[in-house]
Amino acid sequence: MKFAVLKFPGSNCDRDMYNAAIKSGVQAEYVDYRNTSLDGFDGVLIPGGFSFGDYLRSGAMASVAPITEEVKRFASEGKPVLGVCNGFQILTEIGLLPGALLHNDSHLFVSRNESLKVVNNQTAYTNLYDENEVVVYPVAHGEGHYYCTPETYEALDQNNQIILKYVDNPNGSFNDIAGIVNEQGNVCGMMPHPERAIESILGTDSGVKLFEAMVNSWREQNV
Repeated sequence: MKFAVLKFPGSNCDRDMYNAAIKSGVQAEYVDYRNTSLDGFDGVLIPGGFSFGDYLRSGAMASVAPITEEVKRFASEGKPVLGVCNGFQILTEIGLLPGALLHNDSHLFVSRNESLKVVNNQTAYTNLYDENEVVVYPVAHGEGHYYCTPETYEALDQNNQIILKYVDNPNGSFNDIAGIVNEQGNVCGMMPHPERAIESILGTDSGVKLFEAMVNSWREQNV
């Protein structure tokens, strides 16, 4: 299995994503935002950072970069796509995930470890966690407030698309939502950083299971 790690001007978590992929036992390669092909890849990782300086709004300019049309095609084929922090913002901007990310209620940049509850452990990203297991991932964002309409939330809830919730909401996200998947379950977005939670010496290795689950799920379906 081989992951594409996308790089936009302003990406700053691409190396973390790359290392997480390698640690999970797969190959990884950086892919520039100007590329128009993801041929040869089995999964896509969209890292955090400040793509294009967050001009207009977070993820807006990245949403019209050449590579994003290919990401849409890739997702439509049922292949795994994971977007973290700015990657989550990009996934909402290009319509692969519902909702939007707004400024934190505090209007401050929040950077710290956060406890999260795994509220759905039946997805390709969470099936190695126990139901309602509490994990610790770092957060680092200024626009992490997940917003959606009541109708969208009802659909997310009924379809079991909500996978992570904050134990102590740091940004005002609707109903404590920290991470979701699309209806098909192959596209995942979250504001907390599992790729920064893969070494216990750095404070938490809670993110290891997420990457291992993604890899194992792909192998079960394709090998």
